[in-house]
Amino acid sequence: MGILEKISEIEKEISRTQKNKATEYHLGLLKAKLAKYRSQLLEPSKSAGAKGEGFDVMKSGDARVALIGFPSVGKSTFLSLMTATASEAASYEFTTLTCIPGVIEYKGANIQLLDLPGIIEGAAQGKGRGRQVIAVARTADVVIMMLDATKGDVQRELLEKELETVGIRLNRTKPNIYFKPKKGGGLSYNSTVPLTHCSEKLVQLILHEYKIFNAEVLFREDSTPDEFIDVLVGSRVYMPCLYVYNKVDQISIEEVDRLARRPHSVVIRLLLQLLLISYFNSFYAVSALHQLQISEFFCFLGLQGTSTKYSPQRVGLTHIMEHEDVIQIVKK
Repeated sequence: MGILEKISEIEKEISRTQKNKATEYHLGLLKAKLAKYRSQLLEPSKSAGAKGEGFDVMKSGDARVALIGFPSVGKSTFLSLMTATASEAASYEFTTLTCIPGVIEYKGANIQLLDLPGIIEGAAQGKGRGRQVIAVARTADVVIMMLDATKGDVQRELLEKELETVGIRLNRTKPNIYFKPKKGGGLSYNSTVPLTHCSEKLVQLILHEYKIFNAEVLFREDSTPDEFIDVLVGSRVYMPCLYVYNKVDQISIEEVDRLARRPHSVVIRLLLQLLLISYFNSFYAVSALHQLQISEFFCFLGLQGTSTKYSPQRVGLTHIMEHEDVIQIVKK
């Protein structure tokens, strides 16, 4: 049985096992095995030669931002609008086949923006060019996840699952757990807070799965078995993620409002003549407006919200917006 088959069997076993006090040790052991097999899956094959060509680019500037998403969600258009780089955009899928870098200049800082090829479901297992895309994403400081608003939460959930599988933790901090292997003395287990998820027996079972019998473990927060495994593996990457929902003009205003209110989310519409930005997340809205240098092509603003007498109403660049206002920027 190959690694993929073993991973599939363990995932099925976890999904059909009820979560209660009697099964917590069994589930913890399954999760430890699953993490170990996934790590093996990501390791480069020793038998495989130098086939194909990677598309990683040299890291430059003050920060690196990776654009991740399914094919035809607007990543290339977004790169072309935000930077001076022209990335090919078309109505068919997989227009971008390699990594296209661009640079955003903002208040003296140079931010490298990477337009990565679209990934598909199963990318973590090697489908398409998923592994290469994810390998580049792991080197980024921030991830911008481009999503099709007409797909609801489907794309977001699939992409989060793919990134979670390869050890990328979005909008999360590293668990506050001290772990140090020792040469002898058995397991030293302590905590500074009451623990409700990890007992000493469960921690010992997980360590034994990794052939670790002597170690010092100190929990400084009430962490889960998954978080302890992340610390144990040591190869997890923690980074902020901004969820950008494109094509919001094709959904209802109620759905736009729901998506805009989600944590770390922005709603936009990338077109030749129209750009919609939710003001709900004012920091990203202001940054985007600055980067687009709208004064060069600005025609008028259409605004819906509480800061105007009518809704919608045309306003100018000096209009002061209020919380949850939505602006429509129309080019000349």
